[in-house]
Amino acid sequence: MANYSAPLRDMQFVLHELLGVEEILKSMPPHADMDGDTINAILEEGGKFCTDVLLPLNQVGDQEGCTYEGDGVVKTPTGFKEAYAQYVEAGWPALACDPEYGGQGLPIVVNNAIYEMLNSSNQAWTMYPGLSHGAYECLHEHGTPEQKKTYLAKLVSGEWTGTMCLTESHCGTDLGMLRSKAEPNGDGSYAISGTKIFISSGEHDMAENIVHLVLARLPDAPGGTKGISLFIVPKFLPTEAGEPGERNTVKCGSLEHKMGIHGNATCVINLDGARGWLVGQENRGLQAMFVMMNAARLGVGMQSLGLAEIACQNSISYAKDRLQMRALSGPKAPDKAADPIIVHPDVRRMLLTQKAYTEGARAFSYWIALEIDKALSHPDEAVRKDAADMVALLTPIIKAFITDNTFESTNLGMQVFGGHGFIAEWGMEQFVRDARINMIYEGTNTIQSLDLLGRKVLTDMGAKLMSFGQLIQAFAAGNQDKPEMAEFLAPLADIGDKVNKLTGEIGQKAMKNPEEVGAAAVPYLRVVGHMVYSYFWARMARIALDHQDGADAGFYKAKLATARFYFAKLLPETAYQIRAARAGADSLMALDAELF
Repeated sequence: MANYSAPLRDMQFVLHELLGVEEILKSMPPHADMDGDTINAILEEGGKFCTDVLLPLNQVGDQEGCTYEGDGVVKTPTGFKEAYAQYVEAGWPALACDPEYGGQGLPIVVNNAIYEMLNSSNQAWTMYPGLSHGAYECLHEHGTPEQKKTYLAKLVSGEWTGTMCLTESHCGTDLGMLRSKAEPNGDGSYAISGTKIFISSGEHDMAENIVHLVLARLPDAPGGTKGISLFIVPKFLPTEAGEPGERNTVKCGSLEHKMGIHGNATCVINLDGARGWLVGQENRGLQAMFVMMNAARLGVGMQSLGLAEIACQNSISYAKDRLQMRALSGPKAPDKAADPIIVHPDVRRMLLTQKAYTEGARAFSYWIALEIDKALSHPDEAVRKDAADMVALLTPIIKAFITDNTFESTNLGMQVFGGHGFIAEWGMEQFVRDARINMIYEGTNTIQSLDLLGRKVLTDMGAKLMSFGQLIQAFAAGNQDKPEMAEFLAPLADIGDKVNKLTGEIGQKAMKNPEEVGAAAVPYLRVVGHMVYSYFWARMARIALDHQDGADAGFYKAKLATARFYFAKLLPETAYQIRAARAGADSLMALDAELF
């Protein structure tokens, strides 16, 4: 079984030294009393729960999977239900929820840090409360007062869980093709009929009720995405007292047999005239559901960060212990039969790639979470808008860049183990399998790339992107008189300039041929992702330079060495990606479909 220790030192580095969360949170009335000691104490307790309770269940969940018992009943793996009861009893579901509904009202940035650890310990289990939090956010923003009264407190407490039911067998990302129907019952409710597939956490035995958020069409609704509405469809119809009552006609028809995340119930959900209630406005369900979808995309980024961390920890530990051959420059452990494999340059390349991508993802994703806190709670409207714009711009990168990098990282982690990495008992091959889904669901990474380039960059002529560029410029201006920063500032300025030029070139081509956007989108996201990581690695290098000779010098020297590796070995990927993006659509679209 893989081992895991919550990376508290690096989490605290990002939160307090890089981001200065305590000072920023003081500017937001709901979080003005939040201090660093409290944040650290919460993270420490979260780390204990993850290591002691969830980690031992990760391989159990992978090996057992969920079991379909018939008649819509699903049993989760051994220990999952009991772990969830402990999670609820400790109050973890309520961490970042509205106090009006029983929440603790803590910042999103703290909640995200907890979710990193949850995902490191057990991604499949964490999906159950993770999706519930997304359902909470959707209803908190778009639910009626009556719906909020009925459902929010139960979701906040964790007594009830939530799902989002979008996908149908004939349509995945193209939700405009969905066929599920909603017929008015005449009493304010609707009869929902249809079949949804790939519904994560769609049925289980961990909570007393499940709140499905379902997309369906009303009679005579417009075609395409403009005719989609959103409905609450509970597993058990709430009584007037707010408790689970009559069984609704929404059931799991079967479980999907998957490559990974076996401990999560991925269900076919059948709705046979199930009673549901409209959320938000008719035919505007996709806009309401996007609250949950965007939360899920950020959550998928945190899933991959969690997997990257645990894979990195285990491959580093193994590389220090595993003896194999001698170093090319001569024995490093002459008292042993061979040297530990960490002495070999290519093993170090694999380990440092994992380390650089993991720590870069942590800095980036925690910063985005803090921007969400600003967008929700800052008293200055201009600050709220700027933060919301930044989150909108960078959400596709959180989802796609982090998940792509983590799949590479978990593969490298398995490679470090050699043949043992292929064996289930070590746990590394599970991380690879679990990581692979993160590149697909909540919109494939191609969809994220199209969203970034087509919707987030080109539609506003790069205005949001230029706002991020201003952060880079401000950081460079503030450090240009420090010669020791030149090795980081020069490549940072270079990639920023190249992104600007590439964006302009693609925009010009797209005006003549829209296919150019599709041809360039994936490499373009890789380039922008590296620009973002370069900014955070340069900032982290600045801090490390200032502290490498003081207390905890080893930590800062490692941070500085990883920054140098990132700029020397990983950022150069952008040369290839820029060239690929510039190559355009011609070579992709020239071959007739029937000739493939």
